[in-house]
Parts: sequence; C-alpha cells; structure tokens
Amino acid sequence: VQLQASGGGVVQAGDSLRLVCAASGRAFSRHPMGWFRQTPGKEREFVAGINWYGGSIYYADSVKGRVTISRDNGKNTLYLQMNSLKPEDTAVYYCAAYDPDASSYDKTPKYWGQGTQVTVSS
Repeated sequence: VQLQASGGGVVQAGDSLRLVCAASGRAFSRHPMGWFRQTPGKEREFVAGINWYGGSIYYADSVKGRVTISRDNGKNTLYLQMNSLKPEDTAVYYCAAYDPDASSYDKTPKYWGQGTQVTVSS
C-alpha cells in the first residue's frame, strides 16, 4: 500500500482542517488505518485509528472530541477532520496502514505516507 497525505496548511486557533490520505492498491480496505503526528525533537504520536470497515475507532486523549477519523474504501481514501485546532496541534501529520492482522492500534503500522504539515497560530 502506498499512501499520500495532503490537506495540511497554516491556520489560526479555532479553525478546522481536513487531512486526506490517498492510498494506492486494491488491498486498502483490508488494512486498519491510523493518523500520527510528530513535532521536532519528539517521538511520533498516535492521533486516531480506524479498523477496516470503520466500526472500531480510537482517538488519543489529546484530540478526542475535536477530530474525526473516517475512511471511504470505495475511494481508497482516509480522512481526518480536525476542528477547534490549537497551537499544540502543530505538527507533521502522517497517515499509516497497519498490518491486516494487527490486533490493536498500539502495533507499529506497516506502511507510512509522507507527512503533511499542520501549523496552528495563536
């Protein structure tokens, strides 16, 4: 699976952004998917995860209530709707595909896309 993330940008606190991750390959629907983010000097952190059909979704506490992860298997696309953005949300955001047999979002994803920068000014 090849992944291409887009949709980042520079916004003000309180604004919204929708990140999009386009996947290649017909196996997209088999993979649980996730969004991660990373800031300089820090480890990459989990943001949200979704199982193959969208029936199981998990969010990091830091974004819960402000972001929504979704997927469209017919379009091979993963989304992250982010609302009420805060300066601390500033990071490079990555989409990732887990192994189809991954039992939890704690597992390390198998495939990574390139990042898209999100900058939130106060």
